[in-house]
Amino acid sequence: MMRIVMLQICAAFVVAIIAACIGGYASGFSALLGGLSYAIPNALFALRLYAGTLKPGGASPVTFFVGEFAKILTTIALLAAVGWLYHDVHWLAFLAGFIVVLKSYFILLFRS
Repeated sequence: MMRIVMLQICAAFVVAIIAACIGGYASGFSALLGGLSYAIPNALFALRLYAGTLKPGGASPVTFFVGEFAKILTTIALLAAVGWLYHDVHWLAFLAGFIVVLKSYFILLFRS
């Protein structure tokens, strides 16, 4: 699970560098914020799931579903916070960063 989280964080920085080279600093920062808006809640979810496995009974399905619900709410809150607090958002770069990080786990599926 941590490999996926690390891949997502790396993907966020790669997309940010590419966006900064194409569209400037604001585009790069927007892409980074978009990517981290998904990577951070996913990292917290992975940490919560790992902590659940350390309990004597192990992780339960309730732990998974509550964690997934919290991840979705945190992602929505971060997306809204970026849109509300950062006024120089380049929306195309922001969405590109978000989508690349969202789909980056496919890279690990095709690795041998």
